[in-house]
Amino acid sequence: MIYKVSYVVIGGEHPGAIMNQTNMPQVGDHVEIGNRVFEITEVHEVMPPRGDFQFLHATVRPLPDGDAEAGGKTEKEKGE
Repeated sequence: MIYKVSYVVIGGEHPGAIMNQTNMPQVGDHVEIGNRVFEITEVHEVMPPRGDFQFLHATVRPLPDGDAEAGGKTEKEKGE
């Protein structure tokens, strides 16, 4: 399954991103957007899956500097 995920950053201090992923994002996971790491706080289905493709919306919050190792795994770590 390919997930096209729209990431929106709480507070609007970062523009967010739209990314293709092979793992479905989960609340509590960490995601790297540019050179920053964020924690996923919400995930919503935008529309039902079609074949092996799905659109999702995720809300994220920035992690404090130096906290990239705490908590959930990033998308890169899940794929390894």
